[in-house]
Amino acid sequence: MEAVKEIVSNIKQKNLKPVYFLMGEEPYYIDKISDFIAATVLTEEERGFNQMALYGKETSVDDIVSNAKRFPMMAEHQVIVVKEAQELSRTIENLVSYVENPQPTTVLVICFKYKKLDKRKKLYKAVQKNGVLFESKKLYENQVADWIRKVLNGKKYQISPKASALLVEFLGTDLSRINNELGKLFLVVPQGSEITPAHIETHIGISKDYNNFELKKAIGERNITKTSKIINYFAQNPKDNPFVLTVTLLNNFFTQLLQFHGLNDHSPKNVASALGVSPYFVNEYEVAAKNYPMKKVSSVISNLRELDLKGKGVNAQNISHSDLLKELLVKII
Repeated sequence: MEAVKEIVSNIKQKNLKPVYFLMGEEPYYIDKISDFIAATVLTEEERGFNQMALYGKETSVDDIVSNAKRFPMMAEHQVIVVKEAQELSRTIENLVSYVENPQPTTVLVICFKYKKLDKRKKLYKAVQKNGVLFESKKLYENQVADWIRKVLNGKKYQISPKASALLVEFLGTDLSRINNELGKLFLVVPQGSEITPAHIETHIGISKDYNNFELKKAIGERNITKTSKIINYFAQNPKDNPFVLTVTLLNNFFTQLLQFHGLNDHSPKNVASALGVSPYFVNEYEVAAKNYPMKKVSSVISNLRELDLKGKGVNAQNISHSDLLKELLVKII
């Protein structure tokens, strides 16, 4: 995020570069930077003659260069945004001659999503020398909760750890999707408030009581009644609660629990760091460790892998979602 802030700050100060090459696995920041450039470099009156969007599937490197070499009309700059430029990955190196000697009055923005340039090639080095090279890296799941918190802090909101965990569990690491869902909350939750699981259930539609987060906690506590209720809910709503996702999350939990057993220092700070979880959730691992000794944890992981294969149809034809969940309950608890 610091690199993004620096790019945005320089643009605001009119410290523009002729080429912005935005690449990487996480499209969220690529879109944010390119949209910011498109919205701020030119005035509304200037955009009509001096701003264009090209698409990788519909253009070529030669077309991009031809347009980039034009002079602006009644403006200091022209802006060209090449979207989905990864479609030009086979010929993108042909940009090197232009980037080595770019038109100073053109701001060329290349949105190269899900891929990145080879550092050994000339184009990479040319962009580094004459423009801005930004790599948008995919966040790991254990980093997303902190990202949500920072985004909300910037909007003058807070969020409870459980609410944040619900969002990550339901939406994964897709920052664009998470941002869209947060936008729904901004419309109905007053600034300065703490976003809670109740807000998420009401306005986003994620159940605060029947989800994988609560299932994991109930299993860790060996709470058969609560676990059964959640599993029955999952069986009745299979589309919203795919079995493969449930097994994957539980496998991650028990793998972390195995790591917990292997730690010499069980202080909350060390456990949170070693397992890559929020200190808020360390207590769940402490409780689960008492209920599942190391030998039992290893057995559960083996059972989960077997169930994962069954859920994908391996050696288990015509087995229902409900039956898989019941087998999961029996084999774990």
